[in-house]
Amino acid sequence: MSQSTRTDAGAPGRSGAASEPALDLDKLFAARLFAVRARPYLATALFALHVVESRRVPTMAVHRYWRCYVSPVFVRRTPVEELAGIWVHEVAHLLRDHHGRGDRVARERGLTGPGARLLMNIAADCEINDDVFGDGLVMPEDAVTPDSLGLTSGELMEDYLRRIGLGSGMEHLAWLDCGSGADGLEREWELGADGADGLSEQQQDAVRFRVAQAVKGRPGTTPKAWKRWAEEVFHPPQPWRDLLGAAVRSAASASGAGEDYSYGRPSRRSAGVPGAVLPSLRRRPPRVSVIVDTSGSVSDAELGGALLEVAAISRAVGGRRDLVTVMSCDAAARTVHPLCSAEGIPLVGGGGTDLRSGFARALRTMPRPDVIVVLTDGQTPWPDERPPCRTVVGLFPRAGSGRESWIENDPDYEPDAPPDWARVVTIG
Repeated sequence: MSQSTRTDAGAPGRSGAASEPALDLDKLFAARLFAVRARPYLATALFALHVVESRRVPTMAVHRYWRCYVSPVFVRRTPVEELAGIWVHEVAHLLRDHHGRGDRVARERGLTGPGARLLMNIAADCEINDDVFGDGLVMPEDAVTPDSLGLTSGELMEDYLRRIGLGSGMEHLAWLDCGSGADGLEREWELGADGADGLSEQQQDAVRFRVAQAVKGRPGTTPKAWKRWAEEVFHPPQPWRDLLGAAVRSAASASGAGEDYSYGRPSRRSAGVPGAVLPSLRRRPPRVSVIVDTSGSVSDAELGGALLEVAAISRAVGGRRDLVTVMSCDAAARTVHPLCSAEGIPLVGGGGTDLRSGFARALRTMPRPDVIVVLTDGQTPWPDERPPCRTVVGLFPRAGSGRESWIENDPDYEPDAPPDWARVVTIG
């Protein structure tokens, strides 16, 4: 990039604006090159930004269409090393889709107006600034970080937004404005979707994908937040309820599931065996057995969620509730209940966890199920052998890389991962 767009040089209400010095592009681009050397995996994104000179932004701001609005005064008074860090900060807003996430949060939580969007900008800055600086990038003195607000590092914008408010101590951040790229709210000084040199959604996705490839190519030198982001670019999160239903439908429709021999329609091979009637292999609706983990490590809220999933499972097999049974299990399997309505199923338990008894009980049920669905937090031993039917595990999430131990006298306990023969879907 060797050129920039100049806008609002003589903006109304700014006396003497026309006499201010022009944007020092040499210094600004030198800072970008400094940023590329410090964070080479972000090079594609940094060079994709189109610079727009603006005297209506306090520092630098980004637009959801990948324009970077820059204050000439700010560039003139800021050292190159510090400008490099701000380049990385601004492009991180766009790579992490803070504008799209800000719009979604605003709809979900009813957040409107500039005040709410300022909170989103602050929360987005906290997500970025906890690891964007250092290792060659200088942190500005007024940078908003989780530590400066008494918050925990390593969380997402949505998490920080729940913990901050426009109360005392926030007045000094009223100047903060990283543009619609940080919170989704269009500014009047932004050029809009039809302005020159913006990136289309397809071009933006291509930039993100190339940056994610670069991040994954440097596994030992990138911060954890960027590694997590790159994984989501390659494997975007999907609605877990849809995944659970798809897993159940896939298991129920697999070869061998719901199939049995029937004399209701004789086999065509009977014609080759005079005097004998051979049964034909027919597909019937699959039977599903749901095992709900009711041990003490599963919360009441998770048990309530499990009942909702039972209703969703019945829809996944065509709404045939008569083919779905539900069993609660902690260290021992409980009574098997036919599914009439999810609200009427008693979930009994509260002790330790050993879902192997639930598997054994489900497989003794006649007729035997074609699919077993287990709803659990994973803190259980698993059967040593693969059951003679498809298995889907709905896993309640636990914090950390592993799942938190509920065993108070064994703080080092780490549960076994579900076996390879089970289809695993994380719930929530």
